[in-house]
Amino acid sequence: MFSMEVQRMILFAALALVLVMLWQSWVEFRAQHAPGAAAVAPNTEPAPGSGSAAAEDIPDAPALPAAAPAEDGAPTPVDAPAPAAARLINITTDLVRAQIDPNGGDLVRVELLRHPVSVDAPDTPFVLMHRDAPKMFVAQSGLIGVGREYPNHAVEYSAAQFEYDLGTRDQLEAVLDWRAPDGAVYKKIFRFTRDSYRIEIDFQIDNRSARPWDGFVYGQLKQTRVEQPGSMGFLGRLPSYHGAAVYTAEDKYDKVSYDDMLEETLALSTASGWVSMMQHYFVAAWLPRGADSYQFYSGVGGDAANRQYRIGYKTAQPLRLAPGESGVIRTALFAGPKEQAQLREQQADGLLLTVDYGWLTPIADPLFWLLDKIHGMVHNWGWSIVLLTLLVKAVFYPLSAASYRSMAKMRKLTPRLKTLKERHGNDKQKFQQEMMKLYKSEKVNPAGGCLPILVQIPVFIALYWVLLESVELRQAGFMLWLKDLSIPDPYFVLPLIMGASMLAQHFLNPAPVDPLQKKIMMAMPVVFTVFFLWFPAGLVLYWVVNNLLSIAQQYHITRKYQAI
Repeated sequence: MFSMEVQRMILFAALALVLVMLWQSWVEFRAQHAPGAAAVAPNTEPAPGSGSAAAEDIPDAPALPAAAPAEDGAPTPVDAPAPAAARLINITTDLVRAQIDPNGGDLVRVELLRHPVSVDAPDTPFVLMHRDAPKMFVAQSGLIGVGREYPNHAVEYSAAQFEYDLGTRDQLEAVLDWRAPDGAVYKKIFRFTRDSYRIEIDFQIDNRSARPWDGFVYGQLKQTRVEQPGSMGFLGRLPSYHGAAVYTAEDKYDKVSYDDMLEETLALSTASGWVSMMQHYFVAAWLPRGADSYQFYSGVGGDAANRQYRIGYKTAQPLRLAPGESGVIRTALFAGPKEQAQLREQQADGLLLTVDYGWLTPIADPLFWLLDKIHGMVHNWGWSIVLLTLLVKAVFYPLSAASYRSMAKMRKLTPRLKTLKERHGNDKQKFQQEMMKLYKSEKVNPAGGCLPILVQIPVFIALYWVLLESVELRQAGFMLWLKDLSIPDPYFVLPLIMGASMLAQHFLNPAPVDPLQKKIMMAMPVVFTVFFLWFPAGLVLYWVVNNLLSIAQQYHITRKYQAI
């Protein structure tokens, strides 16, 4: 059985833990919403070094099986210099505006039309991928092999059309052509679909050469480093991860940080999976398809001042075509927000894990599912948070009631505890003994108000991550002045209400006997109010509703026991 002082110190430690977590997330939030951090101005000229790749950017072809015709074992060199800048191919769908560079067939820009930079700039889409100096994030793909030239991302394609608009169609195709010196003819086809962030990419091969054709497909993401705040220490994760991640059938989900790529080259063989580059609300992921096995790899290029990090995959078995035969190799890229409905449609195992709820994912996933179902009925994320808070509070009502009953009993004993404190002065051992006798005679469990709250803390933290990580709440409005629940309340109304509610709870709780503890507990509402001034309104809304419900429940139970 814990003493009242121990109980309060446990609660204080739990609150301090939450406060540390909130502080780290506040740092992350401010970094991401710094002026100019989100928007990237359009640019049709390639940044230095980001056009068609040098030979070192192209992955080596896997070894051909012994049955393959004997050929030169070295990868085909890439001619230098790279082709001059060409006119970009512009593609517009209902969800994205994209650009493809015929020099290499790279996807060099993706703008998300339904995800503006901010509520105040609704006509300026968020730019997920770009190659604008000094930052760069592009998707590259091609075919590789040995003994001939292949259409990798260093060749210069030709294009018959440079402007595409989905319009009323369900699908559009952008076609690039390339003819190899040996006579083989290639088409690289980008396929965009309505209401989808998935881009299908087909490589059509017409082997018009005089010898058999063997080739592998690869896809890679290349990005300069995105700076991020420090780690969460013993919590073991970052408020929002920026970097690479892979998923394999054998080892499941794993993050590959920028530092990991610098220290060691990734080399994995797997039967299935995907590779990706992630940031807070968005992800780009290559989704291999059509082969029995794959090799995942990473690499780092550029100089120390402008390192370019690559994560990619290549097929482990070649496609073989006889002279005069044709064939197709397919791959796919997802580039968009981490909307869970969209991620599920990709039918890629583990892709939902890019919505990073951390170590409390088993609790956070059901909470988001419930929040999403509520939103499907009320069509307002603010009211969805309010209703979810009511449901969570209802589930924990028995525990909360037990906690408040214990606090009410403790409150009735406060005058007698003060008398014991005065009587025994500085004799802490005697005071503890007499206090425990009092608890025993009055049948009061001092831990009764503490343990139920501790049980609820993992649920609170899980819900915290749901509200912080879910892109569905980005720029979601509530009512009146609250136009975006993912940014702070512009007039600080919710944080002030939250602080007032914490203060009301303080006065409903039994006063600590120890003067220092009393000062600490009195300061907590002020400290939390200051922190919450800059926190996303959705998180503060949850806390406000939870506190108001707790006050009503606690007030009712306290009055009931005071009347006894």
